[in-house]
Amino acid sequence: MKRVIVNPIFRDTVTFTKTSIETNGKYTEAELTLMPGGKNPLHYHLSYSETFTAIDGELGLGLARSKKKFLKPGETYTVEPKNLHHFFNPNEKEIKFKVVLKPGHEGFENSLRILYGLAEDGLVNKKGIPKRLQHIAIISCMSDMNLPGFFTLIFPLLKRVA
Repeated sequence: MKRVIVNPIFRDTVTFTKTSIETNGKYTEAELTLMPGGKNPLHYHLSYSETFTAIDGELGLGLARSKKKFLKPGETYTVEPKNLHHFFNPNEKEIKFKVVLKPGHEGFENSLRILYGLAEDGLVNKKGIPKRLQHIAIISCMSDMNLPGFFTLIFPLLKRVA
């Protein structure tokens, strides 16, 4: 499996430093490089937490109810399951940060590989969301990455499509 993946829409590079298989399912660990203005869409997970640690530069986290948190290098913040969040780069230079999923999630790892491939092929919209319902369904089911709003309502349908 690819250890390094690039998403031209989110403007980030993900390097898987420890996969779920390597840790016997205890955690997944990745280091991300995020360009200025880079971000991912607001989402939540049901089955795992995500712990973010800023490494180089300030990391922005968007949380529920439009709250924002900014992490300086060495600072950590954990997003528990079922909590809305997204990350973003509020700086004028690239940043690096680490994310740890507990427990590990092989489906998340593989869904990122698929999603980033779709982005490279121009098959996502400007927010990085796949254009085809089938792709959304497969990625959502594999990754436990859930989008709020309209997508919450249609998730039961997405599971059938996947």
